[in-house]
Amino acid sequence: MLVLTRKSQESVIVGGSAGFERVLKVTVLDIQRGKVRLGFEVDAEVPVHRSEVWEQTRINGRPESPRGDLAASDLG
Repeated sequence: MLVLTRKSQESVIVGGSAGFERVLKVTVLDIQRGKVRLGFEVDAEVPVHRSEVWEQTRINGRPESPRGDLAASDLG
């Protein structure tokens, strides 16, 4: 597991180098009372799930929307 430290409004980029077409950008939006609010930027066809939803999807099949459990309002 790679562990990184980020402050609010700092990001991590996954992919986008040789051999990886898609890029995932994860930004720390807010940190309050022990909770971290993250923003994800990725191509619309790439599913994004909370881990418990991803596990359930593996058991029960594909989710209805390409964004899994994220509502359009969550995508900012």
